[in-house]
Amino acid sequence: MQIQPYLFFEGRCEEAIEFYRKHLGAEVKMLMRFKDSPEPGMCPQGAGDKVMHACLQIGDSAVMASDGRCQGKPNFAGFALSLTVPNEAEADRKFAALSDGGQVQMPLGKTFFSPRFGMVADRFGVSWMIIVAQ
Repeated sequence: MQIQPYLFFEGRCEEAIEFYRKHLGAEVKMLMRFKDSPEPGMCPQGAGDKVMHACLQIGDSAVMASDGRCQGKPNFAGFALSLTVPNEAEADRKFAALSDGGQVQMPLGKTFFSPRFGMVADRFGVSWMIIVAQ
């Protein structure tokens, strides 16, 4: 059994995919647009080119994403994605990239459980915890 995060970007999915591809090395494993659905009723009005479903590989993990109903109001409350990186330099790079246009929730720094840990909400509102495993 697997649990996989499924993120709904409400109209900004393609932008988010490009951002994660550039800054996290995400690889698009699958992408389907609403206009390609065999069921026309699945497509929100005017959203044919929007992402109905995508699967991204980020490191060893799969993250699924969609534009959802394209209502322009994504809400990513009550959870965070945890990104474990191999060293402090990589933590600094990932944190800086995710912070660009986002909001730092806890600055990246040394903690009792990690040489580098921080929390940030990226420009799409997705919360991330960056950690260097000891």
